[in-house]
Amino acid sequence: QVTLWLKKIYGDVPIPEYEVNERTVDILHEVMECNEETDKDVKLLIEDMKDRATKYEAEAEYWNDILGESLGLSEGSLSEEASKDLTDLVESAMELEVEDTSLTSFYSAINYMTSELYKTKSKNEEMELKLKTLTKKLTSALMMEKQLEEDIKKIKESQEAEQAKAESRSKNLKFLEDKSKDLKIRIKDAEDELVARGLDQSLMHEALVESSEELVALQKELEPLKKELASYYDLPPSIPLAQVKVEEARREL
Repeated sequence: QVTLWLKKIYGDVPIPEYEVNERTVDILHEVMECNEETDKDVKLLIEDMKDRATKYEAEAEYWNDILGESLGLSEGSLSEEASKDLTDLVESAMELEVEDTSLTSFYSAINYMTSELYKTKSKNEEMELKLKTLTKKLTSALMMEKQLEEDIKKIKESQEAEQAKAESRSKNLKFLEDKSKDLKIRIKDAEDELVARGLDQSLMHEALVESSEELVALQKELEPLKKELASYYDLPPSIPLAQVKVEEARREL
């Protein structure tokens, strides 16, 4: 079936080569069925159009006979102006898609088209308003996008500057740490050299710091003792004088 159909389609032209297997044959068979269904529909449509054309021709002859016999009107008997008016009338009826050429049909069709025209104009105005609104929104969005790009650029520049500062600080910190380590090593070497030359350990920096801390602690311990001792400064230097002083205080009391 598929082969016969392909020969029918291509006629005298050789059928293009294709891989013959179950899948390709199934696809071609499906296409063949769709094509045959379409051909049937087209044939039915052509027959229907032919039937309509026959009916229209018969109806035209019928009205032509009526106009010719009853009114004595024929295409040749009309004046040029009448033929032109009749042609305009027919074209207008076809353009307006009216069922007949009565004034009622023309008025109804014109009113309908006028209403559709107003609807179209209103829809166009609505679309123009939407277009203006969308244009404003788009312009605002583009400006915002541009502003955001500038802000992002500034932030990147600021971050790069901060990163450069951080790197510089990190380098300075590393330099100070290395310098501190170097100074500690030099101080330790100098102390070892001084100790080797017989310097007293109590005069070393660490010993002096420790002695200073002990001195501060002792001064704090002496503070309450000094306050207690100050209360005895007004007493006489001997016991008899002290007894006299106590007796005077007793009499005064």
